[in-house]
Amino acid sequence: MIKITANVLKQVIEQAKAELPDESCGYLLGKAGAITEHFRMTNIDHSPEHFSFDPQEQFAAIRYARTNGLEIIANWHSHPVTPARPSEEDIRLAFDPQIHYFILSLAEKEPVLNAYRIINGAAGKIPLEIITP
Repeated sequence: MIKITANVLKQVIEQAKAELPDESCGYLLGKAGAITEHFRMTNIDHSPEHFSFDPQEQFAAIRYARTNGLEIIANWHSHPVTPARPSEEDIRLAFDPQIHYFILSLAEKEPVLNAYRIINGAAGKIPLEIITP
């Protein structure tokens, strides 16, 4: 089980909608398995089918987390027109077995956010709990 605040979820959805038709992305930060902060990132591919983080923003996120006593719990990206599950490309590019991978689908009327661990090419869904701080 991983927890995410309702406010962070709202920020993720707002970013994803604002950046349509492209995929959007970011980091999710917190402590002890509870996500309390969203670190917005730029999809430098500017594509509706894939994303890449800006390396300078990645370093800024790491510095921010360390400075504020947080850890990067997950990275996230949106799927503008496909379900909230890892694509073959998502699985192929998932190199860090310690991080959670969140996917936000905007394919339906209501956004859907799912969390996964991806290890050795296998994606396992993780239950999410939305909390209020």
